[in-house]
Amino acid sequence: MSFFFHQRPSWQLPESQITSESAYFNRRRFIKTLVGAGIAASATSLVGCQKTQAQNSELQSTYLNLPKFDPLRTNPNFASTERPITDQILASSYNNFYEFGGNKSIWQAAQNLPTEDWKVEVTGLVKNPRTYDLDTIKKEFSIEERIYRFRCVEAWSMVLPWVGFPMKALMEAVEPTSEAKFVSFTSFYDPEITTGPGFHLGSLPWPYTEGLTIKEMANELAFFAIGIYGRELPKQHGAPLRMVIPWKYGFKGAKSIVKIEFLKEQPATYWNTIAPNEYGFHANVNPNVPHPRWSQATEKFISEGPDLTWERKETFLYNGYQEYVGSLYG
Repeated sequence: MSFFFHQRPSWQLPESQITSESAYFNRRRFIKTLVGAGIAASATSLVGCQKTQAQNSELQSTYLNLPKFDPLRTNPNFASTERPITDQILASSYNNFYEFGGNKSIWQAAQNLPTEDWKVEVTGLVKNPRTYDLDTIKKEFSIEERIYRFRCVEAWSMVLPWVGFPMKALMEAVEPTSEAKFVSFTSFYDPEITTGPGFHLGSLPWPYTEGLTIKEMANELAFFAIGIYGRELPKQHGAPLRMVIPWKYGFKGAKSIVKIEFLKEQPATYWNTIAPNEYGFHANVNPNVPHPRWSQATEKFISEGPDLTWERKETFLYNGYQEYVGSLYG
């Protein structure tokens, strides 16, 4: 496949300073404490639980030992950031996935997600509607690794090495019509499977839906992930297909997508429906616009260190990707 090179932005580090693949899989320390901030419509504080070393070993060997993408090339335009890649065990043990529970430690419950024979319907205002399975996606789209910053609306962040393909490649395949102005993404939902124990959300607007403008989906950064850390995507990360929109808050990254629909009108989306005053449709990372209940000026960066602690960092406008997306909102 071909890549387009541009001058390295000031926030990028040389590729030599990126955590190596072997570091992803050779952790000997374990998580100490991870505490989640509150989220709208949840009366329960989101507190990540402590993991024992045995639990993390089980997580690593059983649920993260997934097939590798080989060969796999990292897109040189997105090969590094100014922050280190978050440790794999940390990233895979601290996840929001409300279909499976209301805290960050849902990785075990998420293993109930049925991913066999997965189908993704692409429909709506397109010339070539399609239904894809995962094998077809791997064959028809050029798969690559991209290292992106991830910023949660709860004011914590990570750096993650996603594997997948640009959204604009799917758009080129299905050819949206001139009437298509928005895109809706629908996640898997089965109330017999996906309602986490002790966290029944009842009449909230399931299934989870998200949306983008057609111009946002066509942006160079917009990405569909089918893997992470060089391997297939674990279920707690939203297997087998999820959105990755690095200039927006993380809730815009719908997991376990089963339907993509091109529309004329702006679609209703999950968090924007629940609390529109707190979670906007666009949801761009902006340090100058606080959440109604906390500041967004800084964030707690999850990486690794002697005590695996949070490191306070300044929040970047558009999560540091202004050069790519600033013109969308000018």
